[in-house]
Parts: sequence; structure tokens; C-alpha cells
Amino acid sequence: MTAESVPEIKPAASQTGNQQSTVDFPYIDLDAAVETAQGVHSAGGMACEAEQLAAQLNMESKGGGFRQRINGARIYGLITYERGGRITLTELGRRVIDGEKERAARIDAFLAVELYGKVYEQFRGSPLPPQAALERSLVTLGVGDGVKDKARQVLMRSAKQAGFFDMAADRLTKPAIRVDAVGKTDEKPAQEDPKKNGGGGGGGGDHPLIQGLMLTLPKSGEDWEYEERFNWLNMANSIFKMVYKASISDSDVEVKLMKRP
Repeated sequence: MTAESVPEIKPAASQTGNQQSTVDFPYIDLDAAVETAQGVHSAGGMACEAEQLAAQLNMESKGGGFRQRINGARIYGLITYERGGRITLTELGRRVIDGEKERAARIDAFLAVELYGKVYEQFRGSPLPPQAALERSLVTLGVGDGVKDKARQVLMRSAKQAGFFDMAADRLTKPAIRVDAVGKTDEKPAQEDPKKNGGGGGGGGDHPLIQGLMLTLPKSGEDWEYEERFNWLNMANSIFKMVYKASISDSDVEVKLMKRP
């Protein structure tokens, strides 16, 4: 394959009028980047030619959409691209197409994007601002004013696809990857044996709402005012209602408690 038959892959900085983005970010979301990495693997294993990947993705090898795919997957850290048209999966790219390692790899791919890493650090531990304010923040981080809306949309989709909204819908929270006692990563939580825990299944603790609830508990030995404790218990009760099924209603429970001697 000659260099002339392969689309030129340019950096992600976007030219809009006289303003150019000065921070690297993709124009495709994380799912599309992962699909691109999977396409490389399907077309040639660990590497393939650009025209082979285009055929695998059912795209035009010289089209703008294909260039965005290649450039985006590169920005997420999933592939490398040689000017002659050779596309190779990176170590992260090999992990993201491995079903057992995909969850952690998606987290790393999201944070590998320069813009996304900056947004995560800027709003870490705090709710994201409204749409217009978030776009203004993106501009201050180096996004061209003419593409701020596109950058925000792709950012939000990719954050969801990487699991950063699993615990709370209003903020970027890095997903938890459980590690067992011998240091083995459990990226796909195993289903609990229904015969364990008295036949109850015991899987509710894996629910994002319960995980988020436990994160709000104060540390042992710290002050915890009665009113705050009462509010936490009310919130816990509301979450348990959503996560668990009950054979009787709250009102029935209250009646039974009142009848107790």
C-alpha cells in the first residue's frame, strides 16, 4: 500500500474560523473507538492495513468519517498509526478487546484523552456544571469555541460508556475495580451463588446506588450528628426499596410493629 492511498491522519486540534483547539480530544465516542480496535483485531489480529480496517468497518478508506475513527482511537490510546497505513493495537487496545479486562481498560482509555483527564481533575468530587457552564470550562481548557458543543457531547457519552456516571448521574466518579485478597482484579463481578447467604443471593451490595451510599458514611470515630444519621438512614431505606423486593408494604410493617407487645 502506498502512502497516497491512505488518508492523512492529523492531530485532533480543530480549526474553526481563526480559533484552533489547543487540547487533544476525539470526535468519536469511546464505544466507536473500542469498535475500531475490535475491527483491527478482526481484520488482522494485532495489526492491519488501513484499507483492511475500512473494509471491516464498512467505511470509505479515504473518507472523513474513517479519518475521525482512526484519529479518535489513537487519542484514546487504543492504536498507533504509521504514515504508510499500518495500524497496530497498543497494549491498552489489546486489553479493551479482552472481555475480562475491558472494564478497567475503558476507564484508562477515557482518562488517556488529554481533555477528559483535565475535566475529571477539575470537577473531581463535585457535580458537573450546567451545559453552558461546562462548555465554557471546555473552552478555557483549550477547546475551540466553535466545537465546544460537539466536544461536550462526545465527552458526556464517553464518560457514560466508561462507567463514570455509574455511581452518580451528576458527576464524574471513577468506577471501582474490585481486587481480591491475592491482588487479582475482578473486572466482571461474578454472580453470587443463590445457595449462599441463606439463599438470598447477596448481590445487592454490587448495586451502584448502594456503593454510592456506603461512600457517604463517615469514617469510624468521627462525629456524626443525630440528624445527619437519621437522614442517612432515610436515604438508605429509600435505596433499599429500589434495589430489593419486599413481600409486604411499609404500612403493613408499621401495623405489625404497633401490635407487638
